[in-house]
Amino acid sequence: MIETLKNALDKRGYETLTQVQKDVTDPALESSDLLVSAQTGSGKTVAFGLAIAPTILEADGCFSRANKPLALVIAPTRELALQVKRELDWLYAGAGAVVASCVGGMDMRTERRNLDRGAHIVVATPGRLRDHIQRNSIKLGDIRAVVLDEADEMLDLGFREDLEFILEQAPDDRRTLMFSATVPKMIATLARNYQKDAVRVTAVGESRQHDDIEYRALNVAPRDSENAIINVLRYYEAKNALVFCNTRAMVNRLTTRFSNRGFSVVALSGELSQNERTHALQAMRDGRARVCVATDVAARGIDLPNLELVIHADLPSNSETLLHRSGRTGRAGRKGVSTLIVPPKARRKAERLLRGAKVDANWGEAPSADAVIKRDNERLIDAPTWTQEISEDERSAVDRLVEKFSAEQLAAAFLRVNNAKQSAPEELGVSHEKGKPAPRTTFGPSVWFSLNIGRSQRAEAKWLLPALCKGGNIDNGDIGAIRVQENETFIEITKKSLNGFTKALGKGLQLEDRGQLKLLDKAPDIANMPRPRFEGKGKKPYDKKPYDKSDKKPYDKKKKSFDKKPKWQPESDAAFNEGPDTSKKKRPKKNAAPGKPAAPANTKNKGKRRKPAKRD
Repeated sequence: MIETLKNALDKRGYETLTQVQKDVTDPALESSDLLVSAQTGSGKTVAFGLAIAPTILEADGCFSRANKPLALVIAPTRELALQVKRELDWLYAGAGAVVASCVGGMDMRTERRNLDRGAHIVVATPGRLRDHIQRNSIKLGDIRAVVLDEADEMLDLGFREDLEFILEQAPDDRRTLMFSATVPKMIATLARNYQKDAVRVTAVGESRQHDDIEYRALNVAPRDSENAIINVLRYYEAKNALVFCNTRAMVNRLTTRFSNRGFSVVALSGELSQNERTHALQAMRDGRARVCVATDVAARGIDLPNLELVIHADLPSNSETLLHRSGRTGRAGRKGVSTLIVPPKARRKAERLLRGAKVDANWGEAPSADAVIKRDNERLIDAPTWTQEISEDERSAVDRLVEKFSAEQLAAAFLRVNNAKQSAPEELGVSHEKGKPAPRTTFGPSVWFSLNIGRSQRAEAKWLLPALCKGGNIDNGDIGAIRVQENETFIEITKKSLNGFTKALGKGLQLEDRGQLKLLDKAPDIANMPRPRFEGKGKKPYDKKPYDKSDKKPYDKKKKSFDKKPKWQPESDAAFNEGPDTSKKKRPKKNAAPGKPAAPANTKNKGKRRKPAKRD
C-alpha cells in the first residue's frame, strides 16, 4: 500500500481493512476496470479511494500541482457526493490532494472558480457535472479514472443519459470502476458498453445480506400503522432513527404527528433546499434531533454514525430499495434494526420483498403500550446513573432530599420525572393473521361525556367528530365510541386527554353552538343501547311501509315511470271477438290537395345529403 495512504488510515484508527477494501487493493487489479458489488456500509468509499490511488498518484505517492482533474467520482445525490468528498479529503490529505465538488443546489459560479484554480479529484452528481462539461467549465482530457458510486441507484433515478454523455467525454484509456450494492441487468449492460474486460469483484458475505442488521416485520391492524411506528420508536429509544416514506405528503404528516407527540424530529424530502437538508442532518449528528422522516431519494447517501433504527412506514417498491434503506444502519460493524410496518393488505408484498432481498425477518406484533412501559422500566433500572459517585456539588442537595423524604417517595418522584420526559405509548388493536381487518380490542383508560342533542336534533357522528377535535383541541385517535340516541349522544374520550379537552372547552363544556357536554361518573351501558335500523340521507329511522305487489304498476319506457295505462279490456263479446284495432292509419302524401292525386315521389336523390346553398 502507498505510504501516504497507509499513514492516513493509521491516523483514522484503521486496524484492518474490510473485505471489499482488501479485494479491490489486490496488486493484480491495479490497472483493471472493476465491477464491484458490496453491501451498503461496507466501506466502499475508502475502497475505491485506495483502488484508484496507483492510477492517479505520482511515483512518490503524492500529487503534483493541481490543474485539470485526474479522477472523477460520480454519486447519485448531493448528500452522498459531499460525504464522499469528506472521506477523500482525509484519505488523500498527506498526498496534497485538492478535492472539488460539483453538486446540485450549490452556487455554480463558486464551483467554476474552484475548477479554474485546479483540482486533482472532482466529486459530482451526474446532472451538475454534465452542465459544467457543456459550459466548458471542466476539461476531462487528463482523466485517468472514473468511479460510479451507487451505480444502480443512478440508473433508477433516470441518470442513464447523463452518465453515457460523461463517459463518452472521458478518454478511452481511463480506468472505470463501478460500485453497486446490486448488479441488475442495466448495470451489466452499462459495464459492457463503457468498461474494458472488467473484473467482477463480489465481496464475501454478499449471499447473506446485512449480517449486522436485525430485520423485523410487524403485523399491525389497518388503522394502527402510525401508532405502531410511535411505539417502535419508544420501544427502542435509539440515538438516531430513520423513518422512510414513499411520498412527501406522508413525510409532512408523520413529521407533524411526531412533533406533536414530543419527539425531536426533522424531515428530509425533495422540496427542501440544500441548506435546509444540511441543517437537518447536522441536527441529527449533534443530537438535537433523534428522528428523521425522509423519502428514498432524499435519504440516499445519509451517513449518521449513531443510526440504530430504520422504520419502513411505507413498504418500498422493490427489494433493492429495501436493502438500500436498511443499509443506513448496521454500518462498519455496528448493530442495527430494520423494521417493516405491515398492515394486513401488504402482507404478501412484504414477503415478496424480503424473499427478493434474501433476508430473513422475524415476524411478530408491534410493541404494545405495556411492552413499551416494561422496556422503559428496564432501561431505568439499568441506567449508569445509579452507579455514578455523588459529586461535591450534588452532596448538599442529596443530603437535604434524603433527610426530608423517604426512599419510597424519592423513587416515586424520580419515576414520575423520568416518565414526564417520554411520550406516552399508543394502545394498539390486534392484527388478523389472515389479512382481514380487525377492530380495536382496547382503547385504553377512558371517560364518557353526554351531549344534550340526539337524532331528533339531527346529530350525526360524521360532523360531531371534527367538532369535538376542533373544540377540544384533540386528535381523532383520542375519541372512542360515539353513540347517538334519540335526544342525547354519548361520547368516549381517552383519559390522558381529559384535562386538555375540558380546558379547551371551558367551564361550561359548550361544544361550539352544537350543544353542551356533561362528564359522566361511569360509562353508559352502550351494549344495550338501541341502534337505528335505517339511517338514510334526510330521513329518520322510522319503520318503512311494507311492500305490496299490488301497488306495482307496469313500467313505461317513454316516461320512464310506473304509470303506463292498463292493458286493453273488451267492453262486450263482439269487441272481444274483433279484438283491439291494430290497423295503422296511413298519412296523406305530401302535396296532395283534396280531389287531386298525390305528386309522384322523387327517388332520384333519396338517401343523399342535400348541399347547402352558396352565398355571395
